Amino acid sequence: MARDLRYTRNIGIMAHIDAGKTTTSERILFYTGKTHKIGETHEGTATMDWMAQEQERGITITSAATTAFWNYNSKTYQINLIDTPGHVDFTVEVERSLRVLDGAVATFCAVGGVETQSETVWRQADKYNVPRIGYVNKMDRTGADFMNVCAQVKERLGANPLPLVLPIGSEDKFVGLVDLIDMKAIYYNDDKTVRDNFELKDIPAEMQAEAEEWRNKLIEEVAAEDEALMEKFFTDPDSITRAELMAAIRKATCSMKLIPMLCGSSFKNKGVQLLLDSIIAYLPSPVDVPAIIGTNPSNGEEAVRHADATDPFCALAFKIATDPFVGRLAFIRAYSGRLDAGSYVLNSRSGKKERISRLYQMHSNKQNPIEFVEAGDICAAVGFKEVRTGDTLCDEKAPIVLESMTFPEPVIGLAVEPKTQKDLDKLGMGLAKLAEEDPTFTVKTDEDSGQTVISGMDELHLDIIVDRLKREFGVEINQGAPQVSYKEALTKPVQHREVFKKQTGGRGKFADIIFEIGPALGDKPGLEFVDEVKGGNVPREYIPAVQKGFEAAMANGALAGYPVDSMRVVLKDGSFHPVDSDALSFEICARNGFRAVAAKAGAVLQEPIMSVEVVTPEENMGDIIGDLNKRRGQIAGMEQKGNARVVKAKVPLSEMFGYVTVLRTLSSGRATSSMEFNKYDVVPNNVAQEVIEKAAGKRKNIE
Repeated sequence: MARDLRYTRNIGIMAHIDAGKTTTSERILFYTGKTHKIGETHEGTATMDWMAQEQERGITITSAATTAFWNYNSKTYQINLIDTPGHVDFTVEVERSLRVLDGAVATFCAVGGVETQSETVWRQADKYNVPRIGYVNKMDRTGADFMNVCAQVKERLGANPLPLVLPIGSEDKFVGLVDLIDMKAIYYNDDKTVRDNFELKDIPAEMQAEAEEWRNKLIEEVAAEDEALMEKFFTDPDSITRAELMAAIRKATCSMKLIPMLCGSSFKNKGVQLLLDSIIAYLPSPVDVPAIIGTNPSNGEEAVRHADATDPFCALAFKIATDPFVGRLAFIRAYSGRLDAGSYVLNSRSGKKERISRLYQMHSNKQNPIEFVEAGDICAAVGFKEVRTGDTLCDEKAPIVLESMTFPEPVIGLAVEPKTQKDLDKLGMGLAKLAEEDPTFTVKTDEDSGQTVISGMDELHLDIIVDRLKREFGVEINQGAPQVSYKEALTKPVQHREVFKKQTGGRGKFADIIFEIGPALGDKPGLEFVDEVKGGNVPREYIPAVQKGFEAAMANGALAGYPVDSMRVVLKDGSFHPVDSDALSFEICARNGFRAVAAKAGAVLQEPIMSVEVVTPEENMGDIIGDLNKRRGQIAGMEQKGNARVVKAKVPLSEMFGYVTVLRTLSSGRATSSMEFNKYDVVPNNVAQEVIEKAAGKRKNIE
C-alpha cells in the first residue's frame, strides 16, 4: 500500500554563516529520537557535519540529508531534512537542495538579523517557490531582538513576517516563549538529556497585555488572507477557533503570502520542539505543492507528474557524492511513481537506461538500505554509470525532462600539480570525482602552459578542494597563486572577409568567408550562429565547420587568451575551390577570421565584480572605506546595525586577495566581511593593459 504523503515533509534549513543551522539540525535529530546524544558544531561532533574539514573548521561545506520522525496530534510524520551550508562559496549546495524541497526553515541570528547570505538564500528560495517559516535563533545572546529581526525580514527581504511567539526574557534571561496560537507560556529547563525539557504555564501577568495585542495583530494579518476568517474577524473575533486559525496560517504559508516567525536558542535547547510542530503544521507536504511540470523529449510538449505512486516514475538527481564504501551515490527526489531497487530507469539527458542496483535512506554520511522509493521521497541511489547533477530519471515508457539547474560560473583559478610524478593519475582521478560532485568546480588544462588549472567560487572553496585531495585521495600537491577568471567580450558588430590559402605541393587548402561578428543579441551564453549564405557559394556541408571554427575560437580570445562568453556570427557569403576546399579549411578560416577582426569588433576584457559587505565598529569605518576605494571599489551603501556600521561595496575580485588579513589589521580584529559574486564588468583600460601584457609575457616564457 502506498504511503500517505500528507504525513511527509521535505524541508531544508537555510541561513547566513553562523546563524545556527547545524546546531538546530542536531536538536531536531535529538528531539525526534534520531540521535541519543546532542552533537555540537564547536566540538566537532555534529552528526550533520561529518566531513573532517567541517568538524575542524566548525562550518558546513556539503549539504547533509537525513530522515527523522515526529509525533504531532497523535500522528507520526516523516521529515526528510537537508542541512545546507551558509558560506557563499558552497552556494551550489543550497541551490540544488532548494530545487527539490517542498519547504524551508529560514534561520536568522537574533543579533545579526538579516545578513548578506540570508538575502542570497532567500532569493534562491523565491526562485524555486519554496514556502518557508522563519526561526530566529540565539535568543540567549547579548543584543538579541526578535521583533527587530521580524522588521528586517519585512524591510530587507520584502516578505510578510507573522510572529507566532513572543520571547519571555532575552539575552541571558531568555527562559521561554509565549505561544500566541494557544495563548500559553512555555518554560524551558537546561536539561540536555531529556526530550520534554519544558512545561506549559499561564502567561506571566506583566506580558498579558502585550500577548493580547500581538495575538490580535496575528488574527488580523491572517484574516486579511482568508475571506471566511475576515467575516468572522469583523463580526466576532473570539469565535475564530484554533483549528481555523492554524488552517488559514498553513494556507497562507504554502502560498507564500505569510512567513510564520518563531524564535528560540537551539544551543540552549529552547524552542526546537515548537519549531518541529510548526514544520508539520504550516509547511507543505508533497501533495500540497503543485504537480511537477516537464517536457516530453519525443515531441517537446508539456508533461505533468503528480505526487502519486500510481503515476509513471519521475525523479531529479540533485547531487552526486562519492562514498568510500558504496561508491558513487546519486541523491534523488522522486516526484511521482515508484522505483524498486534493482530496476531500470531512463536518463532523459543521455537517452540511456541506467540500472539502480541499491537504494538508501540517508542519515548524514551513513546509509540504511531500502527496497523502493515512492513519489514525494528523497533517497540515494547506487549502481548508475553516468548520472550528473540535474539529470531527470524516469520511466522509459513515459519519458520526461524536468527543468535542469543552473549554477554560477567559477571566478577564481589555481594551477596545481602533484608533488611526485607517481601521483599524476591519482590527481586526475580525484579532480574528476570532485568536479562530478560540485558543478561550480571545474578542471581544465591551460593550452599554453600545459598546467592543470582548477577553478571555483572563492579562495575558501579551492582551499577545501585541495584539502580533500590530500585527505580523501592521498595526493600532495604544489599550487600556484590564485588567478582571476577573466573573460573577453565583443562590443560592436563588424563585417569582415577572411580568405585562407595554403599551397604545400599537391592538394592545397582554400576557404573564403564573408561574415558579420559582434555581441550576442540575447543573454544566452555561447555562439549565436546565423547562416545567410545563398546560392551555394559556401557548400552546405562546410557550414557546420565554419560554426565549429568560431566556437573553438571563443575558448581563447584575441586580447589575452581568455574565453569569450557569448557572441553572434552571421555568415553572409563566401567561395570555395572544387579541389582544395574541405571542412578543415573552413574551420581554420573561421578561427583566423575571429582573431583578425576582434580588435575592430571592440574586444574588451571583463572581470568578476564581487558584492562585499563589511561590518565594522564606527571608529574604523573611515580606514575601511579608504582601503576599499584603493581597491577600485564602489561604495553601494552604508547603514547602522546595532552599535556597528555596515559598508556595502562592489569590488573587483582581483583586488580582494588577502583582504581578510588587511581588514583584521585595520580594525584590530573587530571587523568582519563577507563576499559573493555579483557580475562581470569591463576592466578599465590601464588595468586591462597590465593583464594583457602579463598574459603575453606568460605565453612568451612558455614558448
